[in-house]
Amino acid sequence: MSATILDGKKLAESCREQFRDQVTEFNKQTGITPHLVVILIGDVAASAVYVRNKQKACEQVGMKSTLLKLPADTSETELLSKISALNLDSDVHGILVQLPLPKHISEQKVLDIIHPLKDVDAFHPENVGLLVQGRPRFLPCTPAGCVELLKAGKIETEGAHAVILGRSEIVGKPMAMLMIQKGKAANATVTICHSRTKNLGEITRQADILIAAIGIPRFVTVDMVQRGVVVIDVGINKLDSGKLVGDVDFDGVSDIASAITPVPGGVGPMTVTMLLGNTLQAAQLQLLK
Repeated sequence: MSATILDGKKLAESCREQFRDQVTEFNKQTGITPHLVVILIGDVAASAVYVRNKQKACEQVGMKSTLLKLPADTSETELLSKISALNLDSDVHGILVQLPLPKHISEQKVLDIIHPLKDVDAFHPENVGLLVQGRPRFLPCTPAGCVELLKAGKIETEGAHAVILGRSEIVGKPMAMLMIQKGKAANATVTICHSRTKNLGEITRQADILIAAIGIPRFVTVDMVQRGVVVIDVGINKLDSGKLVGDVDFDGVSDIASAITPVPGGVGPMTVTMLLGNTLQAAQLQLLK
């Protein structure tokens, strides 16, 4: 294997040390402990794991974390009412509703009702609009984690062709917005590919930086990339064997890539870490209201 491993776990630990110091100083100056409330609906195993990781991360940096666990048959009206109450609670600085939601609840309604200053996932239309304009309030957690990995790996992005596999509101679209901005770890030429893209391999082979976020295990194979490519694998897929793998065939692609993120231990830890930064920033912004 010739590729440099972009170690998200190690970088996350370093970032969390900084956040812990910042949280301590913020609390010392204001008496306020940043407080994240996570709403989990139903019994989806993967969601429960993600929530536990977020709670543990909050504890590590000295933040308060509350889990509001609701049954799968919770009505949309009841959920929206609970979020509205949290919006008005001055002790709550960040609100995160764990996705996916049960089919009877409108994801859009839920994300729209979270107060923009408490929207630490950066999914509210106001925060998305600010991101598009290049003046973000909060950075979306997974794309922001990808950018930090590129920075830490000293990956040259200016003028590079970044190909993004996936057009989701959570990763694909905001990732593109971050990469085309002016600034560090940006200024890239961006192509977004998706399920309707023709001649996909021809496009991915042009990528200097490939960001895979499509949710299909080992979809990106060695014949789909050029030698020296930098690969950011956002996918987390559980095989029947129980093994976790990404959207990229790590063993094959790492032989010709210049740098690559592992799964697990790549983007995942950075996603949770960026959430901590957003929660601290939310507490700071609400203090200034």
